[in-house]
Amino acid sequence: MKNRLYYIHDPMCSWCYAFKKDYDKLKKKLPSNIELINIVGGLAKDTQEPMPKDMQEKIASIWHEIEKMTGAKFNHDFWKNCKPRRSTYLACKAVISAKEQNREDEMIDAIQEAYYQKAQNPSDQETLIALAKSINLDVDMFQRDLKSEKIEELFQNDLQKRRELKVFSFPSLVLQYKKELYPINIKYNDVDKILKQIENLSSNVYF
Repeated sequence: MKNRLYYIHDPMCSWCYAFKKDYDKLKKKLPSNIELINIVGGLAKDTQEPMPKDMQEKIASIWHEIEKMTGAKFNHDFWKNCKPRRSTYLACKAVISAKEQNREDEMIDAIQEAYYQKAQNPSDQETLIALAKSINLDVDMFQRDLKSEKIEELFQNDLQKRRELKVFSFPSLVLQYKKELYPINIKYNDVDKILKQIENLSSNVYF
C-alpha cells in the first residue's frame, strides 16, 4: 500500500498562496511510493457580511509580512477595489467542482491568481464562474455542481478528514505511513528539507 501525503489548504489562504511555488516543486520531486491527496480545509464559512475594518487591516498587514518572509507578491489594490468578506467555503467548493472535471489544480491556481494578483474576489460566485470559463470547464456543469448536494457532501468529507488529521492551520502537510500520521514541518523556500522529512519517515528511518 502506498503511503499518503495529505496537503490541507484553502484556495483563499494567503500562506497557501505563498507556498504554491514550493508545493509545485514538491509535487515534482515526491518519491513514487507517496500518493499525494489534496484536502480543502475550509478557512471561513459562507457569509454576505462585509469583513470588519480591523480584520481587513490585520489581513492586509499579514500580506506584507508574507511578502517579506517568502518573496510572494500580492496586489494590495484588492483592499481598494473589492468588498472583502470573510468567506472561503464557496471557493473550496469551486475547487471540488473543478476536480469533477479533472481541473482541480487549474482552479486552485486560477483562484489564487485572481485574488492575489488581479485583485478580484473569489468569495463572489460570479468571479468563480468567470474563472471556470477561463480554464475551459463546462461552465453549466460547474454552476450546477457548485450548489449541488454532491459537492456539499464531498466538501464536508474534506472538513471531516481535516479534523481526523488534527489540522487547524493552513497550509499543512501530514504523512500517513502505514497506520500512523506524521505532521510535516513546512519550510518556505526550502523544499529539500520538506522532502527529507518525508523520505525519512516513508523509509521508516526516524529522526
